[in-house]
Amino acid sequence: MSKKTAILIFANSAEKEVERKSFLSADVFSALNAQTLKLVEKSEIAYFLISEKQQTGTSFGDRFSNAIQGVFNKGFDNVITIGNDTPHLKTHHLVDTLQQLETNNLVLGPSRDGGFYLMGIQKAHFDKESFIKLPWQTNRLHKSIANIATSKNLEIQFLELLNDIDSKEDIQFILDSFKAIPLSILKLLQKLFLSIKIAFFKVDFSTLQTSFSKNFNKGSPIIFA
Repeated sequence: MSKKTAILIFANSAEKEVERKSFLSADVFSALNAQTLKLVEKSEIAYFLISEKQQTGTSFGDRFSNAIQGVFNKGFDNVITIGNDTPHLKTHHLVDTLQQLETNNLVLGPSRDGGFYLMGIQKAHFDKESFIKLPWQTNRLHKSIANIATSKNLEIQFLELLNDIDSKEDIQFILDSFKAIPLSILKLLQKLFLSIKIAFFKVDFSTLQTSFSKNFNKGSPIIFA
């Protein structure tokens, strides 16, 4: 059977991810990792999980490029890459990308922060050396890839805009959105968001108390509406 398309899950273990995103918990990443595997397996597309244990290279771009090249080296013509930090990612995004790669050279799922949560690319248009030099982990990434694709007259298809979790603010954005996410992840994010709000309130109240004590006899009293 001809091997045509494979999914690359480029995602670290929960313990490693928490080192990079300390505002999240290992429980959240464990749930995200489990959900990612579940939706990938549901797509029935061949897949490879490349965690920090299999990654090689000194920079993110280097490690990511090596992982993609490694999948192509296994004989696949197309690679669909995803991470583990997009709660709204669904199986239909993967299946849609699989179909789009039949007629498009590149498929991008843009994220709200200027990067992407999914990329589907044909082997004929993957240039590892150029790929490494992209502005990885910046808000210019999606635009840079789109500009390069346009300059090379590549057929590119865009998926819907989704939000990944790169900051505390992203948690609230995801919880406030109308897009459904698995209940297990929803509960963990709600619990985490509540703890962040409580911590912020304590810091803010402490600052207020300090300010109040310093100025107790200097001016009008503080009035709470």
